[in-house]
Amino acid sequence: RPVPSGHLPHPPPQRPSFCPAKRLGEQPELALPAELRGRGVAAGVAVLLQTSTGRILLTRRAGTLSIFPNVWVPPGESGRGGEWKYRLLDVGLRELEEETGLHLEVGTFSWRMLGLWESIYPPMLSQGLPRRHHIVTYLLLLSTESHEQLEARMCPSESEVSAYAWLEPPVLEAIAATEDGAESLGNGPSALPATIGITELSNGSSSTTQLPTSTFLNTAPAEGEDVERVSTGTKFALQLWLESL
Repeated sequence: RPVPSGHLPHPPPQRPSFCPAKRLGEQPELALPAELRGRGVAAGVAVLLQTSTGRILLTRRAGTLSIFPNVWVPPGESGRGGEWKYRLLDVGLRELEEETGLHLEVGTFSWRMLGLWESIYPPMLSQGLPRRHHIVTYLLLLSTESHEQLEARMCPSESEVSAYAWLEPPVLEAIAATEDGAESLGNGPSALPATIGITELSNGSSSTTQLPTSTFLNTAPAEGEDVERVSTGTKFALQLWLESL
C-alpha cells in the first residue's frame, strides 16, 4: 500500500567511482554542450521483485532502446511528462506491469525503498559525453507468490524487454560482488552453475535457453563498446538487498 512520500527515508544518491558527472567536474575542458545541459536530471523508479521462493526478476533491455541496450536491470523506467505527481510505488507497479505484464494485487506484496542511484548514459566518458542523466529510486517488492506463479502471468513487452530471468540468491550475491571499474571480481560465491536459464522473446513468442553465468558477472568496460551485463545501479540495489536479509 502506498505511504505518503514525506514518510519515506531520503538517503543521498550513490554513484560509481567512474561516474561521468564526477569526471566532468575534474576536467572542465570537457564541459557539456548547452543542448545537453538544458535537459537537466530526470527521475526514475526501478522495482526489485522478490518472490516467495527467494528469486529476483531481472530483465534484459531491448537492443533497440536508446540507453543501456542489452543490459540486465530490474523493471523500471524514467519519468515521462507529469507522471511524477503520483507516488513512487504507483509508478513502480505501473512500470512492472507495462514491461512484464505482471499486475500485483494489493495484499499480495509488501514493499520498501532501498536507495537512490545516480545513473548517467553513456556510463563512462570513454564512450562519449553524457546524453541522459537520472536519479533512480530502487524499490523492493516482496511478493507472497512464487516465481512459478508469477511466471504463469508473464507477458513482457518486446519493445522494452528482450529476455528475463528469475535469479537465485547465490547468483545474485555473485553479481553484487562484481564491481564495475575494479580490476578484479569481488568475493562472491565460489560454486556457481556454468549456465543460467533465461526466457528470450522474439517476434511475439518466447523460448527458454541457457546463458553463460559469466555474462551476468561481466563488468562495464573502461574503453570501447559496452557488453551484455548487469547494470552498475542494479548491483548497488542488490548490495542493499543482501544487507537487509
